Amino acid sequence: MPFKAICLIICSLCAAADAAALEICGDLKQGELLYLKHDFGNDNYNKVLFNNNLGKKVYFSDKFGRTPIALHRDAGKSVNFTVYDGHDEGKKYELPIAPATWDIQRINGVAQSKVTPTSAADLAEIKREQNDVNMALAGVKQGGMPSQAEDSYGFWSEGFILPVEGRISGNFGNQRIFNGTPKSPHSGTDIAAPEGTPVKASGSGVVVLSGKDYFYTGNMVIIDHGHQLKTIYAHLQKATVKAGDKVRQGDIIGYVGKTGRATGAHLHWGASLNNVRFRPHSLLNLNEKECVRIEEK
Repeated sequence: MPFKAICLIICSLCAAADAAALEICGDLKQGELLYLKHDFGNDNYNKVLFNNNLGKKVYFSDKFGRTPIALHRDAGKSVNFTVYDGHDEGKKYELPIAPATWDIQRINGVAQSKVTPTSAADLAEIKREQNDVNMALAGVKQGGMPSQAEDSYGFWSEGFILPVEGRISGNFGNQRIFNGTPKSPHSGTDIAAPEGTPVKASGSGVVVLSGKDYFYTGNMVIIDHGHQLKTIYAHLQKATVKAGDKVRQGDIIGYVGKTGRATGAHLHWGASLNNVRFRPHSLLNLNEKECVRIEEK
């Protein structure tokens, strides 16, 4: 066989292998955590530009060849993304997204000032809370220092556990109506448990926020697990960690309470990836998610 023909066959086989080597792992559904997986080594497919009806996000592969991606609660019927492996044009993909069913939760008996705040003092407290949370989810610790967890890719890939056992009293994504007033969809999962129940770190990481007396979330802890992935623990009776602390999965970080806007003792457990909130329970099977190969458009 001529040398040129052999080269063409080898090149075509390599191209086919490359096209088949990218996988998507997880449930292609609104509000879920997914990850892309490849086996080309650390220097390939290191950047993903993800685009849906809610705008663009940039994600990066870790040293294991995995790129975590969060699907927004209101993601559209499909998402498009481009994977860059050192080529300027990148490789383009499109995936269908299944709709989720969000329930309606009516919560009564909340102090009206927590539903429709109007006083200058309350509005100032809300602004403080929003600023602290936004900084933490952007990967900045209290005091303005960058999170160290971004330097360690191993944290998030270790997997996650439930922070506390209890009855689910509020699901991620549900439409919440307080005292008859519709409010924003729920950004996490509520787990009812007796006040004072220990709350464990879902995964290893670095504490980027340990805040007190917030208007809505009360006492709250946010942990950075690296790779833009954070978990949130709100309404705590008290926190036992401070910003900058390194924690291991299962460490006690606080106790269940009813601080902030809460009608009873429970933990609000949330998750955010690259400032996209997603259903935190999808963290629990992180390393057992079903994977399928996907083809370039």
